Amino acid sequence: MWRTGLYNMLFLAVLGVFFIVYATPTVRLFVDDPTVIAIGARALRTFACGNIAYAWVMVLLQAFNGAGDTLTPTFVNLFGFWILEIPLAWWMATRLGMRAEGAFLSVVIAEASIAVISLVLFKQGRWKRQRI
Repeated sequence: MWRTGLYNMLFLAVLGVFFIVYATPTVRLFVDDPTVIAIGARALRTFACGNIAYAWVMVLLQAFNGAGDTLTPTFVNLFGFWILEIPLAWWMATRLGMRAEGAFLSVVIAEASIAVISLVLFKQGRWKRQRI
């Protein structure tokens, strides 16, 4: 798991740097509206900043699944996406006045939170006692 997480992190870090540097040309491949391009490039750059956390989330949660512990990823995702990310996106976009950037940033915050929670749960090792 640790080696796979490291390889995934390195791959997504390189991809993240690419998307930060080439966000606008990448979005232009799909649309030609200048307003959409600007928002899409901002979204791509923001999401790219969360790639390292996302890399570890992918590997950690699948490690639980592979060990037969399917409840842990279910609850971590339930918390991270439904209880944290969606309300945070609404709050940051509307109450803090960050608009689209608040929604984009909430994705990165949720992914980082899920990564930390998953890492703590993985290190606790309860998944090792799972019976398949």
